[in-house]
Amino acid sequence: MGLFPLISLPDLTDSAGTQRQLFREPAWDFRQNAPIWRGGEPVYVTGASAVLVWAWNTLHTLRGMHDIFTRDYGLGIKALIGTAYTESVRRSEAIRYVREALLVCPYITSVDSVSVELDGAMLVITCTIQTVYGEVNIDGCRL
Repeated sequence: MGLFPLISLPDLTDSAGTQRQLFREPAWDFRQNAPIWRGGEPVYVTGASAVLVWAWNTLHTLRGMHDIFTRDYGLGIKALIGTAYTESVRRSEAIRYVREALLVCPYITSVDSVSVELDGAMLVITCTIQTVYGEVNIDGCRL
């Protein structure tokens, strides 16, 4: 029995029966798009907040742009630049790219209500992410 018996921890067992570790990422200042530091050390968040930080950073990284990341990490939106698609096709492809980028994370179970707006040269993404810890929202992620 835990310290708080009325609060249950999320089930972190995947479909193969393997237990996952608690997700942990550096805390992020979304307005300045930079990690949060305190006393010369990074501040860390866990659970749903950590998954949100991971998703935010994934959407801000072009897929295949940096050798330090795997080929699955990042947003493949670069493929839409310079194409002669109609606005509706570009929008639906951007939504598909967002879902593909976020569903790489095993802690994300689904990506819902994806909205993509083209604001001049900027792409503005809003979506709801279902994680193993609960729901998180990305509102107005500007790329």
